[in-house]
Amino acid sequence: MKMKRRVFGLLAGTSLAALKIGQAKAQTAPDPSLLGTKLTPFGSQPEASADGSIPAWTGGYTTLPPGWQTGQAMPDFFGSDQPVAVINAANMAQYADRLTDGVKAMMTQYGFSIKVYPSRRTQSVPQSVADNIAKNVLRAKLVDPSNPQNGFTGAFGGIPFPIPDTSNPLAAGAQIIYNHQNRWGGFAQELNTYGYVVSDGQLVLSDRADALYDHPYYYRPDLPTMQIRQFVTFNAPAELIGEQLVDINYTDNTPQQAWELLNGQGRVRKAPEVSFDTPSGFANGVAGNDEYYGFYGQQIKYDWKYIEKKEMYIPYNNNAMFLLPAEQVLIGHFPDPDIVRWELHRVWVVEATLHPGERNVLARRKFYVDEDTWTIGLADGWDQNQNLYKVNIVYNYLRPDMPGLLQGNNGVFNLQTGDYALIGGPWNEKAHPSVKFSAGAADAHFDPENMAAQAQY
Repeated sequence: MKMKRRVFGLLAGTSLAALKIGQAKAQTAPDPSLLGTKLTPFGSQPEASADGSIPAWTGGYTTLPPGWQTGQAMPDFFGSDQPVAVINAANMAQYADRLTDGVKAMMTQYGFSIKVYPSRRTQSVPQSVADNIAKNVLRAKLVDPSNPQNGFTGAFGGIPFPIPDTSNPLAAGAQIIYNHQNRWGGFAQELNTYGYVVSDGQLVLSDRADALYDHPYYYRPDLPTMQIRQFVTFNAPAELIGEQLVDINYTDNTPQQAWELLNGQGRVRKAPEVSFDTPSGFANGVAGNDEYYGFYGQQIKYDWKYIEKKEMYIPYNNNAMFLLPAEQVLIGHFPDPDIVRWELHRVWVVEATLHPGERNVLARRKFYVDEDTWTIGLADGWDQNQNLYKVNIVYNYLRPDMPGLLQGNNGVFNLQTGDYALIGGPWNEKAHPSVKFSAGAADAHFDPENMAAQAQY
């Protein structure tokens, strides 16, 4: 059964006349031939920025380290780079237009700083994915153009909307977030994931798991609307050992499907609470389920609006971060600024405001989506009183074996409590490499009946 979105109310500050005008504009059919010519194969601007600080895209980074073998950790490819700027509360006014509200708040509130390195446009995709992206220009369709948040169909195997319909900001906002949710990250990957929470200066392991992330949308034409399915087995801390989770999300807003195996109870149960703003138990409640990866799950709670495209500082090419133990990186109120790499990139800015009648602890959110990877790099969230509440910082790292940039951990920072969580990705790959790519995963991994057979009493 597909969820129907209620049609009522308007975006805050949007008049009925303006909305009708926006909906009445007919977009000229986008031209697939722009990809690979005036745009990169995935829809970004290939040219350098006006001052040259963002270089031209020349094909990405696809060179494997000498002697590297599958299963080994990826090195820090750019460890010899020197920072071009160090930004903190004392000098952030000089760079204010390239910093988000959340980053500036962390600088003034906690003494946060960032080291900016030379920008490197390392993103690449396989030719088969580039071919599908070009086809998606004309075949991807919103399920309900009057309510873009209701999902899409028709696309397969690549970024669904590489040329967003910016003539209609309401449609473009949703399309850009669909691109994030269906970004290239390999066909399937296995890895060890870790969740940590830092509260009152104390680092706590909130979960450690063996995870299988499978993307049928990228390789199963018989399952083109199955965006991602995850199978996770927890092996720490002690109270989570043996618990399992299956989670399946769709492109067309078929409701999310989730099941949990709860050891001790000896049964598998549906888990509808693993969605939206329900506090995640795997992040000790610091993050809501829809804050994973910058944004996760259905878009139906919000109205989305494309604001602009601009140059911003975002974390990028952070291989060095994932080679180290979490205990060495996660300090104080934020990861060690001497380890995290930031770069200047062009981003799509999208604002989400609660749709009338819907609820979420984050009443308004702003997302900064990297033009090359279509991955959310930064996000800010405001509460019901329009107080800045959450800051989401996403750290990617270079995987030329994929090829491309893989989203790693994302940090969710609570500005009202000072706590933060780092969730969903690897740590200490130098000592314990874990990320392995494959051509796809068997359906049996995501069958709740198979989970039930493994239940412990």
